[in-house]
Amino acid sequence: MSTIKEISEKTGITPYTLRFYEREGILPCVKRDSSGNRLYDEESMDWLNFVLALRATGMPLAEIRKYVDLYQKGENTLKIRKQMMIMHKEKVEKDLSETIKYLEQINYKLALYDMQEKGLAKMLP
Repeated sequence: MSTIKEISEKTGITPYTLRFYEREGILPCVKRDSSGNRLYDEESMDWLNFVLALRATGMPLAEIRKYVDLYQKGENTLKIRKQMMIMHKEKVEKDLSETIKYLEQINYKLALYDMQEKGLAKMLP
């Protein structure tokens, strides 16, 4: 079990954001000790890591909340949750493909700069 401070230090996520995620129903399984302090166990860390992955790949908080709500309703929502993940995966793959294309353009420009520095190419923008 870890405290909110320890989790904040490990993840770089502020305690404020962690509390916000819990309040918004995005972290459904954070435990409390007898004094009411938040305690993060393996299950809550799994949820946090999942939420961070979804956020880092552009899923809006409202969609994450919808997913968590469906999860809490049980196995009968499995198909809907799976479809949500398929749609998000497709969006992430499209974004990744575009990012790779942009990276290739940047690498091309860097190669031109290398050639310009060696006097092998004319000056380009």
